[in-house]
Amino acid sequence: MDDASVAGSADWLGSWFWAGDYDVAREVLQRGTAAILVVAFWAVVRQWRPLLGARGLTPAVRVLDRTRWRDAPSVLRWRCTDGFVVGLGWGGVAVGALLVAGVPQLGPWWVTTLAFLLLWVVYLSVVNAGGRFYGFGWESLLCEVTFLVAWLGSSGEHVAPPLLVILLARWCLFRVELGAGLIKIRGDRAWRDLTALDYHHETQPLPGPFSWHAHHAPRWWHRVEVAGNHVTQLVVPFLFFAPQPVASWAGAVVVLTQLWLVVTGNFAWLNWLTVVLGLSLVSDGSWAAVGGWLGASPSGTAVPDGAGGLGGPVAQVVVVVVVSALLLVLSYRPARNLVARRQLMNASFDPLRLVNAYGAFGSVTRRRDEVVLEGTTARSPGPDDWVEYAFRGKPGDVRRRPPQVAPYHLRLDWQMWFLALGSPGVRWFEVLLLRLLEADPATLRLLRADPFGADPAGPAPRWVRARLFRYRFSTREERRRTGAWWVRHELAVLVDPVDLARMRRLLGPDA
Repeated sequence: MDDASVAGSADWLGSWFWAGDYDVAREVLQRGTAAILVVAFWAVVRQWRPLLGARGLTPAVRVLDRTRWRDAPSVLRWRCTDGFVVGLGWGGVAVGALLVAGVPQLGPWWVTTLAFLLLWVVYLSVVNAGGRFYGFGWESLLCEVTFLVAWLGSSGEHVAPPLLVILLARWCLFRVELGAGLIKIRGDRAWRDLTALDYHHETQPLPGPFSWHAHHAPRWWHRVEVAGNHVTQLVVPFLFFAPQPVASWAGAVVVLTQLWLVVTGNFAWLNWLTVVLGLSLVSDGSWAAVGGWLGASPSGTAVPDGAGGLGGPVAQVVVVVVVSALLLVLSYRPARNLVARRQLMNASFDPLRLVNAYGAFGSVTRRRDEVVLEGTTARSPGPDDWVEYAFRGKPGDVRRRPPQVAPYHLRLDWQMWFLALGSPGVRWFEVLLLRLLEADPATLRLLRADPFGADPAGPAPRWVRARLFRYRFSTREERRRTGAWWVRHELAVLVDPVDLARMRRLLGPDA
């Protein structure tokens, strides 16, 4: 083959394999995903011991004992001590922070790949050992996206990102958005008659600081919200694969709607990771055009200096093609799920969680019930002797404004929401009551405040109990008059007063 033929082959490869207009997209995908991984591993550091540790509410070793390696691969099957897992969490925070700063990206492409693959292996291991406390769709989404961005290459090599990986990121976002839209239309009449937002802001798991205001918006605005959601999730996803600038505009629509969800609720990193995927649709040319409109940069300048070269290592090309082929094969079942009559929500079809099915709020709860935990040090408590345990995110004190906690994930608060809905399997809740009676420091750190913890040497509660309350947002008039964000009334006593001896007898020596 002569030199001209080689040059022609290289030009042909560069024209289809390397995405020369998506250097900014690569930066957004890699650094944005890494930032979310830092948050996710920080949650491991803070929450593993009380939730899944040796004395946790659902010890991970028991979760692993109920599963097989081929169904739930995890390095924790070899070692699952609390110190080891927390150490992995700190390591994840450190490597994720380096990726946010762009340090590995300064080296060869395989350095960045190995850094992300390391985080993927560790986080996948945690998710597969986490049981109900890691049974959320955004856990699988983070695993999938972490694996995907590992193959985008390094900006330090001044080589454009592979087009195949950019397209696979769009395929992931397509499943996130269309899956959520279809599960709503199929699942609950409230989405079809446009009334879902009459309830959702009030009954969602963890309302945010502006959820009260969103709930009290005019009913016509709620109809607009639902209709806009349907357009964004059922129509716009098909534009992700359109030529530019249409794809960029589709990404902008996704970002704007996700930011509205960030403002009005707390869904861990689901919305933020979707924002990252949405921004990856925007081409460098579109960023340059926006900069030109804003007067921030001359037209035609868009990408980091030296980026965007249409050529890269042959080894990278081979690896990316093989990985892309694997992900394409694994996409069959998630794609079939989208058109299935019985669509699965937040399902993984392979143990490595490489290509998953997504969806959220296939049904909308119409009323909000909350489990309120109380304790007392009185030997024979009267009605006024009980004090309430305050959680970090879930509603409790009616005068406390719902806080902003996302993208951090309050796993215990979420499970308390499911518990109020009648979630099966309540042993973890009984263990929680036991840990409160023991005044277990690790468990109490999951809460916003320990009512008995003003004095470090103070007594543990003699009794704890659980009551079920019906909550609703206060009206504007009630808010002005009382200062309360919520109004509540008691429905039932869920757990009668129990003491430490009784809980230990009930749960046995393994608790």
